[in-house]
Amino acid sequence: MSSNRERANAIRALAMDAVQKANSGHPGAPMGMADIAEVLWTQTLRHNPLNPDWSNRDRFVLSNGHGSMLVYALLHLTGYDLPMSELSNFRQMGSKTPGHPEYGYTPGVETTTGPLGQGFANAVGFALAEKLLAARFNRTHDKHALNIVDHSTYAFAGDGCLMEGVSHEVASLAGTLKLGKLICFYDDNGISIDGDVQGWFSEDTAARFRAYDWQVIEAVDGHDAASIAAAIAVAKDNTEQPTLICCKTEIGFGSPNKAGKASSHGSPLGADEVTATRDQLGWVHAPFEIPSDIYEGWDAKQQGAQAEAAWNQQFMEYKSAFPELANEYERCMSGELPQNWQTMMDQLLVTTNEAAATLATRQASANTIAKIAEVLPEIVGGSADLSGSNNTNWPEMTVVDATKNGGNYVHYGVREFGMTAIANGLALHGGIIPFTGTFLIFMEYARNAVRMSALMGIRNIHVYTHDSIGQGEDGPTHQPVEQLANLRGTPNMSVWRPGDAVETVVAWRNAIERTKGPTALVFSRQGLPHVERTEEQLVNIGRGAYVIKDVPKEKVILIATGSELSLALAAAKELDAQGIPTRVVSMPSADKFELQDTAYRQSVLPAAQRCRVAIEAAHPDYWRKWVGLDGEVVGLASFGESGPGGQVMEHFGFSVGNVVAVVKGIL
Repeated sequence: MSSNRERANAIRALAMDAVQKANSGHPGAPMGMADIAEVLWTQTLRHNPLNPDWSNRDRFVLSNGHGSMLVYALLHLTGYDLPMSELSNFRQMGSKTPGHPEYGYTPGVETTTGPLGQGFANAVGFALAEKLLAARFNRTHDKHALNIVDHSTYAFAGDGCLMEGVSHEVASLAGTLKLGKLICFYDDNGISIDGDVQGWFSEDTAARFRAYDWQVIEAVDGHDAASIAAAIAVAKDNTEQPTLICCKTEIGFGSPNKAGKASSHGSPLGADEVTATRDQLGWVHAPFEIPSDIYEGWDAKQQGAQAEAAWNQQFMEYKSAFPELANEYERCMSGELPQNWQTMMDQLLVTTNEAAATLATRQASANTIAKIAEVLPEIVGGSADLSGSNNTNWPEMTVVDATKNGGNYVHYGVREFGMTAIANGLALHGGIIPFTGTFLIFMEYARNAVRMSALMGIRNIHVYTHDSIGQGEDGPTHQPVEQLANLRGTPNMSVWRPGDAVETVVAWRNAIERTKGPTALVFSRQGLPHVERTEEQLVNIGRGAYVIKDVPKEKVILIATGSELSLALAAAKELDAQGIPTRVVSMPSADKFELQDTAYRQSVLPAAQRCRVAIEAAHPDYWRKWVGLDGEVVGLASFGESGPGGQVMEHFGFSVGNVVAVVKGIL
């Protein structure tokens, strides 16, 4: 039978061999955290390598994702579908072992990590999801607890993760919400890329986390299996507080000349040092060779299958006692929408169109959310301290708090980055469709987490309000200009900027139904008039762009989004009166329009009609692709001004007179 240290050394050997072969990577963290990982994965973690998607598995997050060979070694050794050939192909094109762990590439990798701190934030989201789903589904039958949602979230984090500001945001909220099934191992090795962190990271980390109302376990020897196991036991006993286990480790453990030094952090050890490390560790095996007795000590397939089988048995009992809840659990975890979803949304579109109300689209969004929540209990909303301004709340919502009563609305506080990264974790966990809210300008605070949602292809809905200079008096600090172009330029990000309440309903429908990527819903502060539509136009909203006003033999096409749609229609009326027949195209979602067939795109924007003008109170460059070299954009290439919204819009040329003048200038 292999020992703890021998099993941990298998991780060290695989890490230094893979990095050395690739001539690229980070061997130090895997070698330093190998003992912690060995105890957690062989003694505590409940998972099934034969079914990485088992819904009640424990979640494991390597927040310090540069140490990716740690998780790849763990997955390989415990029996996941990650053969040795993939480890020896580390960091190469097409491999399942990319430079940083990527969700969807490697079986068993729960989230994409690498941008430091965000994996830690995702772990908070995982733990929050477990808490909410447990409150919703767990029941007692015949005095017997049927806890079908009952798992822990474990995260590894290093100094870099805890330096990043997002870690402060999410750790604070995790303590406030008492996420007691969240356990984080702090790899306290005192080294970052630039060297000894004491020169730039001298805070009392343990005191900081205690101030967040975490349980903190200090002075754990990260290379002593008994000390690590004892700390985990204490952490699991406390379900009222998240736990930080501070593990003192040596980066590059086992390397005679590079252990404890920054030189082992982000570069291969070198062939001579690899040989010397083998000697020091007593590892006599060839590169990428693991003895059978060590494989046996790591293999988690049988134990994992037994754990899942026991849960399946419990779920059958649960299904017998609570059949409707069991069906709902299976539906939510599969990501499927309820059977009445399509009917409800069809009806909502009709009633919204019939109401013909003049509303700010943020208010139209609130009305839509309230209806969606009636049929979609897995939706979990929230805002970064702007609920009343974003209109992300609704009358029947239940606020999530420190109790175990669940809920479906999170007050994230002024934490835009943390909020978005936590919501990524909620989406990744499964069983929840998250949406979050802030002002469009403050998307910048959350930018990297927004990008990560697109990179991972997850259904995280980003609600942004106060979408332009039209919001007025708050001035240029709060008036977005370049943010729409930023979002539209993000691969796999769908962006909707609806022009009235009717388009808002369609935007929300598309966001919910889009399962392979995030959606940004961009809403106005100011009221927008209802636009009359035919039945065909109502259907075509969902195609991203459509002809909202047509004329025979148009001389010009106006393209508009959001609050500028009504301006385009007013300008078209004036142009018609002046003998310039004008078509108006509403384009609430350019990316959705690009997915349509060529014939439809040509019917909306005929290639022969080269006189096009796009109108949007945002940076103009994005629209050049739609208007061409012969067209023009009425946009905003500067920052805004403080003043009443209507006056600010007029000042920057968003008026009928200016649009007409621009059209005449290019005819």
